[in-house]
Order: sequence, then C-alpha cells, then structure tokens
Amino acid sequence: MQKQILVIEDERDIADLIRLHLEDLNHIVTVARDGNTGLRRGSAGSWDLIILDLRLPGIDGLDICRHLRQKSDHVPILMLTSKSSELDRVVGLEVGADDYVVKPFSVLELMARVKAILRRSDLSENKRLNSERKVRLGSITIDSLTRSATVRGDAVELTAKEFDLLLHFANNPSRVFRRAELLDSVWGYGHDGYEHTVNSHINRLRAKIETDPTHPEFIVTVWGVGYKMNASAELHS
Repeated sequence: MQKQILVIEDERDIADLIRLHLEDLNHIVTVARDGNTGLRRGSAGSWDLIILDLRLPGIDGLDICRHLRQKSDHVPILMLTSKSSELDRVVGLEVGADDYVVKPFSVLELMARVKAILRRSDLSENKRLNSERKVRLGSITIDSLTRSATVRGDAVELTAKEFDLLLHFANNPSRVFRRAELLDSVWGYGHDGYEHTVNSHINRLRAKIETDPTHPEFIVTVWGVGYKMNASAELHS
C-alpha cells in the first residue's frame, strides 16, 4: 500500500538513494535537507513514516523527534545515526524514535526496517479501529482514539511512548511482562539491549499516575520477572 514518507537528511546522495528505493516500493517521498524545514514539514503533514537523520544543520534530529512526539498523533520515526554515536541512539529511543539504522547502512537493511515499521503501524491501526475506543480500569480511563488518559478524573499528560506503554498494560491487566517483551510489543524490532529504556519510561509513567510512585498501586514490579498492571488494586482505588 502506498505511504507518505518524509525523509529528513542533509546529505544529498543519501537522501536521493533513500528516495529512489522508497519510490521503487511505490511510496510517495518528500525530502527535507535541513532541520528547520524537516520540523516544519513533519509538523504540518500527515505522514506514515519519517526517516530522520540525527546530525542536521539547524535543529538537530533529537529536537525534531521531541517536538513531533509532543503532537497527539504518533507517526513512526526511523532514526539514521552514525556508528560512533551510541549515546545518540539511546537518547533517540528515549525521546520516542521507533527504530534506528546505523550509517553507513545497507539499503536492503534500511528497506527491511521500513517495511517492518509500516507493517507494525498497519497492524496497530487495525487493532485500534477494531477495538473499543475506551479502556477503563477502576479510576484509570484511556481513550485510544484521542490518545488521552485520566486518573481519578484528572487528565494526565503523557508522551507517545508513555501512552502506548500504559495502554498495553491496561489491555493486559494482571499479566506479567518481561522487559524484553515490553520492548518488542511497545517499541518494536531493533531495541534489543535497551531494557533500561523500559525502566525509565515506567518510572516517568508512575510519577504521573501514582499517588506515591515509590509505592506504586497500578504498575507494579514483579521482582526477578518484570512489570504488570495491578488490576485488583485498580478496582479498589
């Protein structure tokens, strides 16, 4: 199926190579060659995927990712990073990128990652359309259409990944998830070895939904295994 894809990449040869192969897959491709243009187009358009270089003139890729993740819609973001910048990759995943490819990259690998992200996005959209709009667990209400949540009647401001994580727990109350399972289900392919990302997101999520984050009632730790939504505590809250 034809998709709208934005490529934010300042190196002309790389941008043209990516565009050529995406168009061979019958996608519609727009290229932005600096950070300011990329952010403007990324914020204004309706995209099925954004391929984002981190090192850009003007606004860098991490700031673009942060700005885009403040929007209510969740466009998949595939980062392009240099081989030496592991810290950038970690921070990029923390601020909400869905996957990354390291430069210099194989075009076959990049296209495989693109196909995987678009496939997951289509599956998630189908699940969303076929599922009930609102999920309620005691005092927590999650609206999957507006991507909003309330706790005890108060609106909670969540990042895109925090919302995805909360919704995943709410759709599977009492089920215990290992960190690797959460990475695969919420972040997707390509995040092996980033279990600390789960920990940091859960800590931030707890700070927003728990009365006392140091003694959580909703998302609890199952020592030696992982985390779960404590549905029984929710029903009595």
